[in-house]
Amino acid sequence: VFLATSAIHREHKLKMDKQQIIERAVASVKQAKEFCDDIEFSPEDAARTELDFLCEVVEKTIDAGATTINIPDTVGYATPNHYFKVISHLKKNVPNIEKAILSTHCHNDLGLAVANSLAAIEAGARQVECTINGLGERAGNAALEEVVMALRTRADFYGVHTKINTQRLIPTSQLVSSVTGMKVQRNKAIVGQNAFAHEAGIHQHGVLQERSTYEIMRPEDVGYTGQNLV
Repeated sequence: VFLATSAIHREHKLKMDKQQIIERAVASVKQAKEFCDDIEFSPEDAARTELDFLCEVVEKTIDAGATTINIPDTVGYATPNHYFKVISHLKKNVPNIEKAILSTHCHNDLGLAVANSLAAIEAGARQVECTINGLGERAGNAALEEVVMALRTRADFYGVHTKINTQRLIPTSQLVSSVTGMKVQRNKAIVGQNAFAHEAGIHQHGVLQERSTYEIMRPEDVGYTGQNLV
């Protein structure tokens, strides 16, 4: 269930005031609750919504039965520090926030979707909405493979884990690319053809001696086979 909450959407798209937004959001969650126990509510364009109003909407939709609160950066407007502050503010100022899982939904218009998602995890979010190869509206969404491997590679920092079989990341990426017809750029992190390619002589020498000198993850852990020295 989702409903836009930002001022620009209220004025130009929905033609609704704040009270009408709250009433519609609460009614929608309650109606969904009649059919399903697990309800996610998303205040669309949350990253551009006034924080006090966002807190009010979140609190009242949780009271209405929402079990997951998803915070969309619908137009990719947020930066990591900004998004961290939004999630942190909700954690601190919504009295019933512990009754729901906080989720992220980040778009990549500024190339920050993955960074914003990770910042939200650092702030306490525990669900990330993402896509294979970062597919999505306009510039795309947070790339699942990048989020997953960032959490795995930097488990020391984030202290969370997923149950995703990372050895299926490259095969899945290739399947999605084949089905959609959207090619993966060669230098795409994790799943691009050049992700584990080494061209500079000093890099090649280091990798041949010990791969971890220039690789922060094992190629086989993401489903890559072979050695790629250019």
